[in-house]
Amino acid sequence: MIAEDSVLLREGLTQILARFGHEVVAGVGDAPALLAAVPEAEPDVVVADVRMPPGFRDEGLRAALELRARRPQLPVLVLSQYVEHAYAAELLATGDGVGYLLKDRVGEVAEFIGAVRRVVAGGTVIDPEVVRRLLSRRRGASPLDRLTGRERE
Repeated sequence: MIAEDSVLLREGLTQILARFGHEVVAGVGDAPALLAAVPEAEPDVVVADVRMPPGFRDEGLRAALELRARRPQLPVLVLSQYVEHAYAAELLATGDGVGYLLKDRVGEVAEFIGAVRRVVAGGTVIDPEVVRRLLSRRRGASPLDRLTGRERE
């Protein structure tokens, strides 16, 4: 299943996956449609954009987290133009069969297909830039930054 608001990118990903022998059971353009379509289509993997309608902030990533909460074994590969620190870490913490790639850094179609296959097989795929940003953010953060609002009180 592909969840991508850009029709051209969604159709392009569909064609790429089909060329490599994969069937796309559904393609949706927003996060609510993704959440509604997964139970019906029962995909083997979800490839989702981070920023989707209705708000174009982090709806796709939040939907991916919700899907993983509902079906922890559902493989999810998130594609983004940005590193969303908190949600990326939360997605990666949901267990095996997840991935987070930056769209602009996928240099080869075979690399993308390999990432999809690794996630479906239960592996984890993380763009090196995502790792770098997550680690640099942790190194520069104060231990107090990790406290909740209530803990700070």
